[in-house]
Amino acid sequence: MSAAKRVKMSGPVIGTHSGHFHADEALAVYLLRLLPEYSNSTLVRTRDPEKLAPCHTVVDVGGVYDDAAKRYDHHQREFTTTFPDHSTKLSSAGLVYMHYGKDIICTCTGLTKDSADAELLYQKLYDDFVEAFDANDNGVSAYDPNALRKAGIEKKFSDRGFSIASVVNRLNYSHPSPDPSAAQAEEDERFLKASQFCGDQFISEVMDKFHSWLPARAVVKQAFGDRFKYDDKGRIMVVPHRPEGCPWADHLYALEKETSTEGSVLYVLFAENGEADSKWRIRSVSRESGSFENRKDMPDAWKGVRDEELSKVSGVPGGVFVHASGFIGGNKTFEGVLEMAKKSADA
Repeated sequence: MSAAKRVKMSGPVIGTHSGHFHADEALAVYLLRLLPEYSNSTLVRTRDPEKLAPCHTVVDVGGVYDDAAKRYDHHQREFTTTFPDHSTKLSSAGLVYMHYGKDIICTCTGLTKDSADAELLYQKLYDDFVEAFDANDNGVSAYDPNALRKAGIEKKFSDRGFSIASVVNRLNYSHPSPDPSAAQAEEDERFLKASQFCGDQFISEVMDKFHSWLPARAVVKQAFGDRFKYDDKGRIMVVPHRPEGCPWADHLYALEKETSTEGSVLYVLFAENGEADSKWRIRSVSRESGSFENRKDMPDAWKGVRDEELSKVSGVPGGVFVHASGFIGGNKTFEGVLEMAKKSADA
């Protein structure tokens, strides 16, 4: 459905501010509209208190946070609300998610609200997706800037163009019509594009977590429990092939934390496909989620080497490749990739 048509819908009216918009209210509006009761809601963008007053729900404007009154602003001086067990102050996105997130997840997935899976997804989606919106809007950096300066760490390049917030901000750029009412209509249209963009990313995250990440938890838990079959120190984990993929990293870190064995697994092995003659991969485990630094690279002599040459330098038949950075490699057989993992772990 086009943005223009959505503006004309009827339902409980949602209000937010006009003018320069940000990712947090763009996401907040989309999240509300995922709920059945808001699916046909009209959006009013204004800073006029008299026009906001009759709105059923107001986000990111008005100076009031009151769930009973459906007011979700976070700009007031006394506002300090955070998501449970987190320290990042909420934005309008986080406020809407905190109050409606579980209902939204259940609407998208069909899970029941009191299920353990719904709770797990609710927590995970805040951690992996929504909290970054809150931090960005409240000026909170992922790392302490003072600590970085003290350590003499400087950015290698600008990453401003590489975030959801940057894409949303770019939609603020315009050459408005000289006619005020046309200019406002154009601004509203750009806001709806921003809201759709943020919402598309949220939906992708929800469905990926539901269809792939959540089912993988049981698979990885079994693989983690079986790791001593392959290495007496438990440094190698073998993940079975799943057609839909098996995102293992988050679950591995969580399982290590639960069992006080952080950092114990160095390599994860998995088949390239489900065929009996599939080639196998070896993946070095990152120090932490999203990090490019590994707990232990494969040996330097293997890096960037392929095929027969790799078999020769590694002493393991069936070599296929090892990436130049040493984080991933391959072998023609499971036995071969397991031997690569053992040699790497002992190196």
